[in-house]
Amino acid sequence: MKYVYILESLDSLHFYVGITDDLRARLAKHNAGEVPHTSKYGPWLLKTYVAFSNEKQAAAFERYLKSASGRAFAKKRL
Repeated sequence: MKYVYILESLDSLHFYVGITDDLRARLAKHNAGEVPHTSKYGPWLLKTYVAFSNEKQAAAFERYLKSASGRAFAKKRL
């Protein structure tokens, strides 16, 4: 399984979209400051995630969520 996830900082000002095989371990790394891009805005809460059995579909959905229209979709619907 591949998981596409959205994290939200506790101040609700920052969001992060990522993809992983192990959601719990990845969230722990984000909150431990081991991910350079997210280390300064933590701690993080898991806002939502979507599980995919197909890796290509997961990667495509992650790219979409990182686009302008994908961010608008996530803000309104997720």
